[in-house]
Amino acid sequence: MTRRTPSQRTHARRAPDRAIARTFAAIALAGAAALVLAGCAPAGSGGGDDAGDGHVTPGKLTIGTGEPAYFPWVLDDAPESGKGFEAAVAYAVADELGYAKEDVVWVRTTFDQAIAPGPKDFDLNLQQFSITDERAENVDFSSPYYATTQVVITVEGSPASGASSIADLKPLRIGAQTGTTSFDAVEQIIDPSLGPQVFNTNDDAKLALQSGTVDAIVVDLPTAFYLTGAELDGGEIIGQLPETSSGGDEFGIVLAKDSPLTADVTAAVDALRENGTLDDLAAEWLGGDDTAPVLE
Repeated sequence: MTRRTPSQRTHARRAPDRAIARTFAAIALAGAAALVLAGCAPAGSGGGDDAGDGHVTPGKLTIGTGEPAYFPWVLDDAPESGKGFEAAVAYAVADELGYAKEDVVWVRTTFDQAIAPGPKDFDLNLQQFSITDERAENVDFSSPYYATTQVVITVEGSPASGASSIADLKPLRIGAQTGTTSFDAVEQIIDPSLGPQVFNTNDDAKLALQSGTVDAIVVDLPTAFYLTGAELDGGEIIGQLPETSSGGDEFGIVLAKDSPLTADVTAAVDALRENGTLDDLAAEWLGGDDTAPVLE
């Protein structure tokens, strides 16, 4: 039998140790490579179904409304109840998109914040946004979920009470919420000699009307019915303003510019229109228009 020298025996003992070390090194290298590859993977890969596809929160549908939100659009400033026309429309759209009620998240924004350019903290926003080319430069719109007209309202005892034509309104103090189609209608259709009176919200305009700061205000038709029937003492509807060449005022759902959700939301709104849901919700929450004659 050949005897190994001490150095040979030492080398033999170290060989297995070196093999084990090499094995651990290979495992560590493979793990590091996996981490690098994971870090380089596209955002959203392997995540929830909604990750990276335009949703603010994966698995949820985040919907914006005003602060506060008013009836008949939202009942009792509680959109999560689904009561009020826009709250009900929002949940109907969510259902068409495959979201359960508990997967809808509500956030609040001002009117101007929602239509300003830049990132959004919502997927959808409903605040009676009239669809216009100017706004469409900054945000996306769905197809319209409601079309209305602009209405002049006043209170008993106001100089505007009894007005029956646009000419009767011209010398009066007429107000509306800034940034809205109602305000545009004051400027373009009534063109009051004192200029339009500007307010941040319809609530501010209503208070000014009630106090006599203005003689009349312009709002959309459903809001006119609500304010004159429930909010204003002695509220009166003077009449509807004539439609412009572009037709009636159409409300669309606002989304971030170039949102990947726009086509699906539009398809959902179109489906609700075609199956009669939008008409049913409008009849339930907004009422008719037979008590507001058109002014000439």
